Amino acid sequence: MALTRSSQPRKQRKAYFNAPLHIRQKFMTAPLSPELKEKLGIKRLPVRKGDVVRIMRGDWKGHEGKVVRVDLKRVRIYVEGVTIKRADGTPRYYPIHPSKVMIVKLDLSDKKRQEIIERKRKAREAILAKKEAEGKVEKPGASSQETAESEKQG
Repeated sequence: MALTRSSQPRKQRKAYFNAPLHIRQKFMTAPLSPELKEKLGIKRLPVRKGDVVRIMRGDWKGHEGKVVRVDLKRVRIYVEGVTIKRADGTPRYYPIHPSKVMIVKLDLSDKKRQEIIERKRKAREAILAKKEAEGKVEKPGASSQETAESEKQG
């Protein structure tokens, strides 16, 4: 998804930081756990309040918790149990970038989200089927050297 046609870093940054909220929603995307990838047939989804995520990078690496809040303006999420203390001693949530987490459990209470997952799965299957028909996809488990040798022989 191109924010701007320009390849200049200055204009890329300007487009990113001035993006409207409906486009910022796409910045909130995080990868799914291997189990969810296998089950749903898609690789990533935008994080929503209520999802359970595992933090993959930073001081809280390995911590799992429920998403308490999603901040589109700052492009950050807040996870249950990930807090720091203020100067007066009261705890506050620590903001985490969604690219640094992995979704472990989805909140599927919203029917629209289930429709989005189904739409993405069908699109991914269509792309894979098209690539397979063109012969670009290798057989699982076969290395590129083995497939090259089999093409020479046959």
